[in-house]
Amino acid sequence: MHTSLSITRYKSWAIPFAFFSMAIFRLPLIFNKDISFFKLMGTGRNGTFDKVPDLHQWAVLCVHENELKLNDSNNMLEIVFGKFISKWLTFFGTETYTLLLEPISVHGLWDKKEVFGKINNNNNHIGQVATLTRATIRISKLKHFWKNVAPVANKMTTAKGYIFSVGIGESPWIKQATFSIWDTVEDMKTFAYSMKEHSEVIKKTRQEKWYSEDMFVRFKINGSFGKIRGINPLERKL
Repeated sequence: MHTSLSITRYKSWAIPFAFFSMAIFRLPLIFNKDISFFKLMGTGRNGTFDKVPDLHQWAVLCVHENELKLNDSNNMLEIVFGKFISKWLTFFGTETYTLLLEPISVHGLWDKKEVFGKINNNNNHIGQVATLTRATIRISKLKHFWKNVAPVANKMTTAKGYIFSVGIGESPWIKQATFSIWDTVEDMKTFAYSMKEHSEVIKKTRQEKWYSEDMFVRFKINGSFGKIRGINPLERKL
């Protein structure tokens, strides 16, 4: 399965239309025969999940039946989403940054489904890697989650090999995820497992059963296009 993640920023005057898009985009995505799974999500303000959402910025994740390939034309958004969403984003003058991804390792479920299909986990990937860590937090564990996880996640941006991240969520507080990009798998692992605070939080989540559902995915990055906050984070990396 091939995956796209698009981060879109609206201008302040268009924020009401950004809210509306999270409802209206469902129809063209449902009827897009190339898309087998999608999520329309809000984002955090600080490159990770956040109690306060960034109302200018939104995210769309899609799982595609066919591989998406970069080309030199101006219709990449149309290739990813179809005409309606592409024209909507262009009309409102949004900044849209899209990553083309290929899952290489998956653990867990999303909405009780293997949304990325059956993956033969590749533990020998070399080069840049993107990760998606998501969870549905139990109501009774919300206080523990935000007290312990958020402060550690905020240290990610200073970790060796860190390139880019964004916090995405299906619903405020409860269904949260972090998408991040790293120079190497080793850099990602060093942050995840060698930082004492982070490894302790991982242990707590399992022992105290904070999540009713969780998922961890690694992706190979096949390309990116567009800009967010005026830049393409991978412009000089790929």
